[in-house]
Amino acid sequence: MKTSLKTEAKPFLKWAGGKGQLINQIKEFIPPEFVTPKKIDKYFEPFVGGGAVFFWLTREYQIKKAYLYDINPEIVSAYQTIRDRLRKLVFELQGLEDEYLSSSKTEREKFFYAKRVEYNDYISEKRTNHVVRRTALMIFLNKTCFNGLFRVNSQGLFNVPFGRYENPTICDEKNLQAVSFVLQNAEIECVDFAHCLKKADKSSLVYFDPPYRPISKTASFTGYIKNGFNDEDQKRLKKVCDQLSKIGSKVILSNSDPKNVDPKDNFFEDLYHKYYKKSLHATRMINCNAERRGMIKEILVMNYESPRRGLA
Repeated sequence: MKTSLKTEAKPFLKWAGGKGQLINQIKEFIPPEFVTPKKIDKYFEPFVGGGAVFFWLTREYQIKKAYLYDINPEIVSAYQTIRDRLRKLVFELQGLEDEYLSSSKTEREKFFYAKRVEYNDYISEKRTNHVVRRTALMIFLNKTCFNGLFRVNSQGLFNVPFGRYENPTICDEKNLQAVSFVLQNAEIECVDFAHCLKKADKSSLVYFDPPYRPISKTASFTGYIKNGFNDEDQKRLKKVCDQLSKIGSKVILSNSDPKNVDPKDNFFEDLYHKYYKKSLHATRMINCNAERRGMIKEILVMNYESPRRGLA
């Protein structure tokens, strides 16, 4: 699946909690059996989101088959549309970009909120489900909203306010072409993370990047799905990791480190006490108060002995 295009694929969405900033740390812990031949027979990412790890792997490894899952139907539809209907999507995005960039600042804000209403009409089924237009609106809103968030309310409607970017790239055609190329060998489905058990085997690498356990009482990155992701879901995910381990799949899992707030919080140490763990350093970018953005710890959990054993 390694791309031969001059432009290598990178995430087409801005994504809260995206792993782009952690790639240089995560890459040190790829299982050795995949590193030497630079090949992965089956790659699974059941919480694909922005796909930073997947797109990085396509630049560095030959992936025979990718299985990209997410429970968010908007994300899944976007990936499928880029893979299958790229030309029509580029046409829609170029139209949105031309109209937006040619508008005044006041007109841009009105245009943004009008498109947010249109997009939510698709979500609430007040409009016909035109998947290409729907995906184009999603990408447009992601590139022009505050902090590039994707967040929905309890009704599942997109509710992020307008962002004041001077010259956002709304239609990145070259990258979309590269993304479409690497997705041709990808199975993309809107399913629960446990679905990976149906096709994973001993030749598989499975990377889990679930909605993070909040690092404070007010912080939560679970707003991209209306029902959230709680501790019971985290425990169910661990059981899936156990089942994957039994069949010989290699598993990597990312999450926030609750010790950022409470040094006595051993939730993940207790849950994954038989797994190998590594502490990573990340920059928390999603906070309305700039003074509260800064370095935090995240954890990497593996079901195999990594090159750097133990929790740092």
